[in-house]
Amino acid sequence: MDSRESISPEPERKPDPLDEHQRDDAEPRWSQTNELDEDDRLKPEFVRDVMQLVDAGDYEAVRARVAHLHPADMADLIELVADDEQPLLARVMGELLTADVIAELNDHVRERLMDLLDPSQVAEIASELDTDDAVALIEDLEIADQQAVLRAMEPRDRAAIEDALSYPEKTAGRLMQREYVAVPEHVTVGDVIDRLREDDDASLDFWEIFVVDPLHHPIGTCQLSWILRTQRHVTMGEVMKREQTLIPVDMDQEEVALRFQKYALISAAVVDQAGRLVGMITVDDVVHIIQEEAGEDILRLSGAGDGDINEPLRETYRSRVRWLIANLGTALVASSIVALFEGAIEQMVALAVLMPIVATIGGNAAMQTLAVTVRALAMNQLTDSNNWRAIAREMRLALMNGTTVAIISGTIAALWFHDPMLGAVIGVAMVTNVFIAGLAGVGVPLLLDRLDQDPAVASSIFVTMITDSMGFFALLGLAVASGITTMG
Repeated sequence: MDSRESISPEPERKPDPLDEHQRDDAEPRWSQTNELDEDDRLKPEFVRDVMQLVDAGDYEAVRARVAHLHPADMADLIELVADDEQPLLARVMGELLTADVIAELNDHVRERLMDLLDPSQVAEIASELDTDDAVALIEDLEIADQQAVLRAMEPRDRAAIEDALSYPEKTAGRLMQREYVAVPEHVTVGDVIDRLREDDDASLDFWEIFVVDPLHHPIGTCQLSWILRTQRHVTMGEVMKREQTLIPVDMDQEEVALRFQKYALISAAVVDQAGRLVGMITVDDVVHIIQEEAGEDILRLSGAGDGDINEPLRETYRSRVRWLIANLGTALVASSIVALFEGAIEQMVALAVLMPIVATIGGNAAMQTLAVTVRALAMNQLTDSNNWRAIAREMRLALMNGTTVAIISGTIAALWFHDPMLGAVIGVAMVTNVFIAGLAGVGVPLLLDRLDQDPAVASSIFVTMITDSMGFFALLGLAVASGITTMG
């Protein structure tokens, strides 16, 4: 991770922003001020004023303007400026750029800033974070950079992060915090309170205490509110709740989020293959997962890749262009069907006018069903127990929607072209295509899911091909079959 001198301020006319900045307060005073709009976003004029101070070299004024911001707002400020201005602003902020701010940064922005620091600086930041946040900071680095950072860390912190990195990405092992409180069931509530008071690690946040057996298997859990309301002489075994939700260390993070949602969890114990307690996951981590997974599915449906505005342009290009090329191939299938009926279209130009309408309505109907189905699969609402019921429901809905749209479109076509038969043809074609769209919208993602493929990735391309192809075939085929035109 080499420093880039080009982003450093000019020493002969500006003070060095890397100099330690001393403030009167040890911690920033977070407050809601007029820098934020009604949606809690930094106002454009505030961002503009800060960057004008940076350009003027008044770094003390910059730090004074941002010192009271919450770490999340400081991270937003860095993300809102241009890519080439972000490193300089980060350097100007100096010690205000704490580990909490780094943890709130967008992944791509954080990666760019980490490239400007040497391994010892990254190691220092990581050591101030919870294990899960430290892992998120280090896992995106190149392997050589990871090793350099790990060598610069304290042995205890290094061991925890190396253990986390040994688990696959997006699993509970990567997500969990190694810091937790676990006690045997025979200790008293008073003993637990005294031990917690003597603990020097004030950075540990927890909402429940796990009770373990001699082999460190979790056998119960106790909320802090119960401990506060219980007499000191009562043992943890008497006050604990034995029923608890355990998270396997190799569980996918999306499944973890679903368990938190289903059972209304605030935190949960993570166990290894032997059933031993190895960490905990808290609800604040799960909120990020839910947001990430929900956005990921929507972006995959559109073929937009990560959809991150901070993602490097080349990566965005690669992720999007391959789906456009794939879509081009499926579009050729629909075009080949149109080519079969070239003579019919030449005889009745109205067919060329009506073809996009049938295809568009079918495509929109399919995307509605597809979005609902993909979400239901992601939320575990669709299983083998109700698959056929869901398919039947979508078929009935497709017939209702198709009939309604067919009556309207058929009437308009008949009046527009003064041809009742043409109106009937487009009406029947519309019902047929909307029905097929509903079937494809629910069937394609279910099939992909059955084949252990992500239904959000490729469903839209196949569904679009089906609705376009069948829409053209239904309209043109019915036109020929009805006798209002011929193949030519």
